[in-house]
Amino acid sequence: MSEGKKAKVHRTKEEKLRIINEVRKSGLSVTCTKYGIYPASYYQWVAKLKEMGESGLQHGMTKEHLKEIRRLQKENDALRNLVADQQLESRMKDELLKKKYALPKGKRSH
Repeated sequence: MSEGKKAKVHRTKEEKLRIINEVRKSGLSVTCTKYGIYPASYYQWVAKLKEMGESGLQHGMTKEHLKEIRRLQKENDALRNLVADQQLESRMKDELLKKKYALPKGKRSH
């Protein structure tokens, strides 16, 4: 390793959460110096936490994973909309059938 470069440290999800909470209490520069992290790393962790929850802080969450997650979320939303549209259409058909085959008020059988 060349002089001036830090060894790449992979922090666990729990460590990242602890650091994020410590920044809220002690401040960014103090906490980053204490743990030897760059502020940019902290901001990336916070962004992933907001976007994906705690699972976004796990090691190995790459841009490709994020793209795939977003693609699957869009597909899931589209499928939910499709199911909702079909349910609405089914209810509308049921209502039309009820109206079409309903007996007039005075001619109901007992």
